[in-house]
Amino acid sequence: MVSSHVSPSPRSGPAEPGGPVEPVGPVGPGGPDGRDSRPNTVFRQLRGARSPAEFAAAVRRAAREIGEQVSCDARYIGRVESGEIRCPNYAYERVFRHMFPGREPEDMGFVPREVVRGRGARAEHRTEQRTELRIEQPKESDVLRRAFMTGGTAAAVAAASLSTAVPAASAPRGPRRAGEAEASAVEQAVRRIRLLDDRHGADGLYRRATRPLRIAYELLDADTRRRSVAERLQGGAGELSLSVGWLAHDSGRFADARSHYAEALATARVAGDAALEAHAFCNTAFLARDAGRPREAVRAAQAAQGAAKGLASARLMSLLSLREAGGWAGLGDRAACEAALLRARTLFGRGPGDADPEWMSFFGEAELEGLEAQCRSALGDWARAAEHARRAVGLQDAHFARNTALFTAQLAGDLARGGAPDAAAAAGERTLDLLTEVRSTRIRTMLAGTARLLGRHGGVPSVAGFLERHAAERRAGA
Repeated sequence: MVSSHVSPSPRSGPAEPGGPVEPVGPVGPGGPDGRDSRPNTVFRQLRGARSPAEFAAAVRRAAREIGEQVSCDARYIGRVESGEIRCPNYAYERVFRHMFPGREPEDMGFVPREVVRGRGARAEHRTEQRTELRIEQPKESDVLRRAFMTGGTAAAVAAASLSTAVPAASAPRGPRRAGEAEASAVEQAVRRIRLLDDRHGADGLYRRATRPLRIAYELLDADTRRRSVAERLQGGAGELSLSVGWLAHDSGRFADARSHYAEALATARVAGDAALEAHAFCNTAFLARDAGRPREAVRAAQAAQGAAKGLASARLMSLLSLREAGGWAGLGDRAACEAALLRARTLFGRGPGDADPEWMSFFGEAELEGLEAQCRSALGDWARAAEHARRAVGLQDAHFARNTALFTAQLAGDLARGGAPDAAAAAGERTLDLLTEVRSTRIRTMLAGTARLLGRHGGVPSVAGFLERHAAERRAGA
């Protein structure tokens, strides 16, 4: 991703996801609030040396990384910088927050959203809809926005509302009919879960996410007049099953995760959806590795590569090769692991492409380094594992807070096993800092293992400090 980290503010909270298009557009002396439009010089500085067209391309790439759809071009950038667009709609706001972590819209030169609300502002919104040519959101989008609202206790608030994410199928009786709105609601639910998981981890989200999943599968039995809608519902339900399965996986519920992944695979097979099948096998391979079934991990990863052959995505094949490498590492087959790692790096080097699946927004150079670190660790190469884990932490985008915590925990464990207790304790402390915002049983389990390894070094002051803090936080969370 092309990201501009320009003097970010100390805040790093999540964006407010979802929502209707907000009022934007030209405002002069006769505008709804009587204010003149003023050039947005702050946003112009964020663009830096890039041309408006180059910056627009960076915005579109960033949108794809988080599963958003925006029709950004040089003209849109010009309208923002001139002050014509004083407040971005929710989709653009999420993208800009992703590009400039820690910045609020006001920190990017935008006017607070409440300033542009009201009857006159809605008229501007209609003008903007006609000129911007962006993809429309369904009527349910406002419900989805509220369902995935994040705030001070972001994960808890979001989890409490997940059950309303797919409201269209909630009628208990009578004939049901599913259309574009229902398909879009399911797709939006998938995106919201992924965004929340990236920032906060799975704990606290899983139980609430199962209800929209059940409703999504109920929609598969609804009457649909268009084949395209039926296909979107099948794909959306399958992807939602994988997302909910991942929440189970990351929160240590392996049996539940296996069931959800199997359900997604069955959906893929029924629909003849190769992309969904590859994704299901990919997750199955990952789960098998974590559950101590490395041979199954290898077979599932190879099956995923077979399903993905016709998808023309080098990045997907790179990730699937890494999943295979993880299985070989678990089996202790160094030669096969090295071959799969080399193949993964070669494929990754071909760069991103238009055929890359939306769900792979997390897979960048940081993930490549982090997954190799895990392989090296499984093979007992502690020094090389720590080197790759350190790179993964340094390269990770701030949006992916859960992965930053994961790779920092990986680094702590590798340093502890490699005989560097001071450095391991420091990495452990950083992980504890990150876990104030991220809730992941998987990461906490890793950190607990590191604490056990460091127990023999309790006489070292830095190690003792980490162990005391870790023990206190475990007691507090008990």
